[in-house]
Amino acid sequence: MKKVLLLALLIIIGVGGYWYYRTVVTASPQYSLAQAANAVRTHDVTTFERYVDVNRVARNLVDQVSDESSALEGLNVNGAIIQSALRLLKPQLAQSATQEVRLYIESGSAEAAAAGQNIGGMNVSVLGLAGRVIGPNPQFKGIKYVNQKDDQTLVGLEITQPQYDTTLVLELKMLDQGDYWRVTEIANMGTLIKHTARLEKQRLLKNR
Repeated sequence: MKKVLLLALLIIIGVGGYWYYRTVVTASPQYSLAQAANAVRTHDVTTFERYVDVNRVARNLVDQVSDESSALEGLNVNGAIIQSALRLLKPQLAQSATQEVRLYIESGSAEAAAAGQNIGGMNVSVLGLAGRVIGPNPQFKGIKYVNQKDDQTLVGLEITQPQYDTTLVLELKMLDQGDYWRVTEIANMGTLIKHTARLEKQRLLKNR
């Protein structure tokens, strides 16, 4: 479960993304995602953070999880504990998520990155929560769309959700940095939380 925004944040990296490295234009959003993917492959935190604003992504993720925390109960997450943690410890949660990502890139181990994430006496992993949304054994299918307007781009990454026999689109917000692009948000995590909670409810009702 705790493998996660590691799988959300790092789907950028991830499963199948590296081939863009040699096939897209250098100054494009796709190329920047490929560079981030390669940085994860080579455990290069500095380069990864050039192309992904990890602090900003983490803060925004915490905000979206906070807004949709009641829906987390539909994903077998203790909503009361999460709501309490988010209300009291949002800065610490964002800092912890940032540290988990960095440790994952350095070590290549999601388990090592998530170990010891105890915040305010509560064992809460924002990355683990994001992993509930994406689900186990996701596969990266490809880039579904790139909507560029001036200095901002929304990139949709299509990812399978095998447990529901469907796919989801993870939307990344990227900003133009002049000669490269940088990920600043997972723009639709709140929507995906509600979407996956509905799918899980339907799955449980079907299996009764």
